Amino acid sequence: MLSFDQIPPQFHTQLQHQIDQWVGRTNDDEQSQFSQWLQQNPESGVQLARMWVGSDYLAQVAVNQPADFLGWLLRSDYQHAMTQAEMAQQLQQRLHGELSEKDLDRQLRQFRRDMMMRILWRDFCRMAGLEETCADMTALAEVTIQAAIQFHHAQLQKRFGMPTGKRSGQPQPLVVLGMGKLGGYELNVSSDIDLIFAYPETGDTEGGQKSISNQEYFIKLGQKVINSLDNSTVDGFVFRVDMRLRPYGQSGALVLNFDSMEEYYQTQGRDWERYAMIKARVVSGDVMAGGQAAGEQLMEMLRPFTYRKYLDFSAIESMRDMKTLINREVQRKGMSADVKLGAGGIREVEFIVQVFQMIRGGRDGRLHERRVLKLLPFLEGEGYLPQGAGLQLAQAYIFLRNTEHAIQGYQDKQTQSLPVDEIDRQRLAWVMGYGELAEFERQLDQHRALVNDNFQAVIADSNEQQGDEEDWQQWQSLWPAGCTPDSAAMEPEHLQELLMQRGFAEPEAITKALLGLLSSRALQSMQAEGRSRLDALMPRLLAQICERGECAKTLERVLVLVEKVARRTAYLLLLTENPNALKQLVRLCGASSWIADQLAKHPALLDELLDQRSLYNPPDKATLRDELRQQVLRVGWDDLEGQMETLRYFRMAHGLRVAASEVTDVLPLMKVSDYLTWLAEVILEHVLTLAWQQMKARHGNPGRVEGAPEPEFIVVGYGKLGGIELGHGSDLDLVFVNDANSKVYSDGDKPLDNQTYFTRLGQKMIHILNTTTVSGQLYEVDMRLRPSGNSGLLVSTLAAFESYQRNEAWTWEHQALTRARVVAGGERLAAEFDELRHQILCLPREQGELRRDVVEMREKMRSHLGTQGNEEQKAQIFHLKQDSGGIVDIEFMVQYAVLAWAHKAPALTRWSDNIRILESLQAEGLMTAEEVAQLIEAYKAFRSTGHRLALQSLPGTVSGDTHADERVSVQSLWEAMMNA
Repeated sequence: MLSFDQIPPQFHTQLQHQIDQWVGRTNDDEQSQFSQWLQQNPESGVQLARMWVGSDYLAQVAVNQPADFLGWLLRSDYQHAMTQAEMAQQLQQRLHGELSEKDLDRQLRQFRRDMMMRILWRDFCRMAGLEETCADMTALAEVTIQAAIQFHHAQLQKRFGMPTGKRSGQPQPLVVLGMGKLGGYELNVSSDIDLIFAYPETGDTEGGQKSISNQEYFIKLGQKVINSLDNSTVDGFVFRVDMRLRPYGQSGALVLNFDSMEEYYQTQGRDWERYAMIKARVVSGDVMAGGQAAGEQLMEMLRPFTYRKYLDFSAIESMRDMKTLINREVQRKGMSADVKLGAGGIREVEFIVQVFQMIRGGRDGRLHERRVLKLLPFLEGEGYLPQGAGLQLAQAYIFLRNTEHAIQGYQDKQTQSLPVDEIDRQRLAWVMGYGELAEFERQLDQHRALVNDNFQAVIADSNEQQGDEEDWQQWQSLWPAGCTPDSAAMEPEHLQELLMQRGFAEPEAITKALLGLLSSRALQSMQAEGRSRLDALMPRLLAQICERGECAKTLERVLVLVEKVARRTAYLLLLTENPNALKQLVRLCGASSWIADQLAKHPALLDELLDQRSLYNPPDKATLRDELRQQVLRVGWDDLEGQMETLRYFRMAHGLRVAASEVTDVLPLMKVSDYLTWLAEVILEHVLTLAWQQMKARHGNPGRVEGAPEPEFIVVGYGKLGGIELGHGSDLDLVFVNDANSKVYSDGDKPLDNQTYFTRLGQKMIHILNTTTVSGQLYEVDMRLRPSGNSGLLVSTLAAFESYQRNEAWTWEHQALTRARVVAGGERLAAEFDELRHQILCLPREQGELRRDVVEMREKMRSHLGTQGNEEQKAQIFHLKQDSGGIVDIEFMVQYAVLAWAHKAPALTRWSDNIRILESLQAEGLMTAEEVAQLIEAYKAFRSTGHRLALQSLPGTVSGDTHADERVSVQSLWEAMMNA
């Protein structure tokens, strides 16, 4: 019979008892077949001995149904992994022919028994890893649910007909949502299944002996399905079914229609239901017509409830509350040995993952993944978990889940508590692969300690994160909880005295700001929970403010944001829960009113303050492009609104990063412009691709002349974009060019001639860039530099562009061309445009006429855009860009030089930015090193000052004596070059 060689001595008695029972229940023929099987499968015989010791449930199955068990052994089902499709096929083979309800229930239970033997065997003998075991259990649940639905629907339909939608007139399916571990493909070996039933539309059944409402029909169907799975018979049960997660819990209807489901979750859904809905998944399949599509529709309807569009740090608070309730229950029931609910248990790993899903899932669709083991490495890779923590938690999770399976598989009981009996604890350790109980328990304790440490780090209260050294009481006296403008503690003289004692400068201004917030309509209308969050934030904010100079101005800027988010208090919680984010907020608002304005207008940007590594370390262009690609992958090409919002957040987030890097001197001026220009280019590349995808979906590809290459389209950047000199808030000067034959038509269902096709393509791009959404504009676009300006075609062919530039363009348009370059589009056409630009700029020009044109244009600009007034007034103010000796003088000199001398020095056309053109002029011997150095120094100084003013939301003017030396140098060089 079975070998005892690999079984520890303390289990020999149990194994012998199992063997004796087996022999007593079998006949000679069965014993002979069994002996023959052992001889042919010695390794499997060793595994069977292990199973009879490790699983009393499996041993009892063998004893109680010896013939069935022997047949199962001989089929060797345990030797191979099985897909869900194969499992479903095996079940359907058992359900062929005419079956009664009792027949169905018996077959489902016997099928479950056979699958459980296979699953436990492979799991206990480590022939399968955790993920296979959980996937098998999940598949078993799904195929039995679907079989029960299919059977009972057919039976009910004979009596009542087909449930039919009142609005659509279409057959209505039962949609079953699998919750918890079933939804997450993580079902354990003795789990119940949490289900929610729903159906799309109200209406009545049609075509049966008696018509009833859809509600009645699906309640009957749901009850039948539950009974077939949950009822215990002589053959056992299939799965314990728990319906308590449905709307209104046990007091609610067993089944609701989609509209009722949506209304419930929108108006009454609680935090724990959001937590539960993260795992929700349609498990009813398509056994009723349209079931899968209807299920996807329901999930889409419920997604806004589960995943907030903003960063939702209230999730941490909710998790703390839920964990506190669990801990109380664990202590009350003495469940500290529970590997699921106890400290450092399975639930804490799940909480770690799901808190990030709830916080960020609305922003990042990748977090909609339901499986813990898939999400842990992702969270570590994205920096949400410390380096190495993802792997450690995954190892701990696998260990804990395997332990759970070993506990449950022993007697097929739904428990996660470690055994109390010594021999059972030794059995558990042995099944887990440990020779000594102490070794297993030491490993278990290490894993649980690691899990609990990480859990506490994620959900720890911000007071705990700050440490005991910070006495918050001294700051709370400046903003007592629940204070009002009439509170004695907020009496102005008293508050000013407290502020002075705490070391605040400008106590009067700070008092005015605090009382202004208290009196604001936004604060007066706050709900109790929101006010509590504000009261927790304000002392922390004041502590940070106190450490800065100009603290009154900084506080005023931050309080604009606080007032803006008074009704979206998750942002208040974000700052309370993340002291470093609050510190960065104070630092940046103190440094820049522009940054403060951006954060107040778009509080979602507070997310960017959470990670200093990315906040002050802007990526290069390739990384920018890859980051944008990853973000838009979560949005389909057909979701234009979603694409536009993603692009706007991307631009704002990176604009904030570069501004933060600029005000903290991480990036010099030239790098700031490079970064902002790269950002625009990457966005334009995607906008062109997006617009093209939209055009292709409707009209196909543009027409192509036989033998000619595929038509291409390019976006040409002019001005600051072309000159790689974008600033914060710069608009984009663009020109669109294509090389298609205008008379050829596109190849789609709704063909267009190429001229119309590319015009609409350009219009779509402008729409994506210009349209004001809830997040504002992406960029303001100026198309006036195209041939013939506003009266010209939106999109020109390259041939038409060339003709215009050679025959009609004004001098100022050739000046603009010096700063033009292709920023997106086809490479072949881009190269042709570059060559044409080179040719146009290298055309010989009469220098006297050219100089007059340039000077005349400059005078017009100065008179219209420069400082106005008499000479005395002009002397008091210097407009950095437009006044004499300013930025435009330098730009016009550079443009004149290119147009005047490129015919003899073609290298001048290589670059489109002023500094490298100036360096080229020096290299070609057309300007001296001293002249070039003076212009570059002045240009950088003016632009640097302009950037600083922009970051303070100030106009580009300074006092008349600012940059006096640089201004004199520029004026002198202008006189020498342009008035010679």
